Amino acid sequence: MNAKPAILVTAADLAPQAVALLADYEVVYAGKTPDEDSIVALCERHQPVAIIVRYGKIPARVMDASKALRVISKHGSGTDTIDSRAAAARGIAVTAAVGANADAVAEHAWALILGCAKGVVALDARMRAGFWDKATHKSLELRGKTLGVVGVGEIGRRVAELGVAFGMKVLAFDPFAKAAPEGATLVDLAELFRQSHVVSLNCPLTEDNRHMVNRASLATMRDGAILVNTGRGGLIDEPALLEALASGKLRAAGLDAFATEPLVGEHAFRAVPNVILSPHVGGVSEDAYVNMGTAAARNALAVLSQPRPVAA
Repeated sequence: MNAKPAILVTAADLAPQAVALLADYEVVYAGKTPDEDSIVALCERHQPVAIIVRYGKIPARVMDASKALRVISKHGSGTDTIDSRAAAARGIAVTAAVGANADAVAEHAWALILGCAKGVVALDARMRAGFWDKATHKSLELRGKTLGVVGVGEIGRRVAELGVAFGMKVLAFDPFAKAAPEGATLVDLAELFRQSHVVSLNCPLTEDNRHMVNRASLATMRDGAILVNTGRGGLIDEPALLEALASGKLRAAGLDAFATEPLVGEHAFRAVPNVILSPHVGGVSEDAYVNMGTAAARNALAVLSQPRPVAA
């Protein structure tokens, strides 16, 4: 009896509901946050027909380690950690669990927005240190203010909807959007930066939008604006953001994504009082864990169910 073909998961676990969908395959786990060398070694050993990507990057070197590889399925919506060009050149499909974690990420974006506007994290720290800042604290009221949503896919639309519910004027920018979310207005990026009291980044990272938030764009923003990023770290020029936070140009920032992850050593953000940090967990909820796992499994199975193309 032939052994089951392998599917490699670049993590230590997968939702049980997703594992059940993969019953006809041997599911191999790469462990917690595996590095590239360990992923290559596992591909060489098990020759997986699919890789479900939770952590780590998948460059050409990983793809070449398994001659059986047919599909790379992202456990999430962003595929920037996968070399899609290399995959296309090798006839390997790349899929994403689009929308599977949209509610979780949108809610996290709003947690960061509210945290920044109300100073919740700083007030908690001051309270624990014995202070009572009622006489000096002033929070930002959001009703009537302008929210700028960059990227109106599944996540951005939900962020915009919540902004409307808060009574905010909502502006949206997305070069691929044919229509604005209900209650929002599509504008160009420069106008969004100029008008918004709060800017939420909810778009994938591309070479066209890398460092879209930079010294020049920050200079055009309202004094005291809030910036929240639950997209990708590369959207922001981090040294420019640090300057804007230090000078008071920005009231605060909420960051769930960073140029290099995880943050290592004495990273500059750790010492900045008006930034709220979270370890890229916007899409990590109990529901999203199941939704992303099952979507990634189904996407892989959809490709594997098709006949393998015959090489010319």
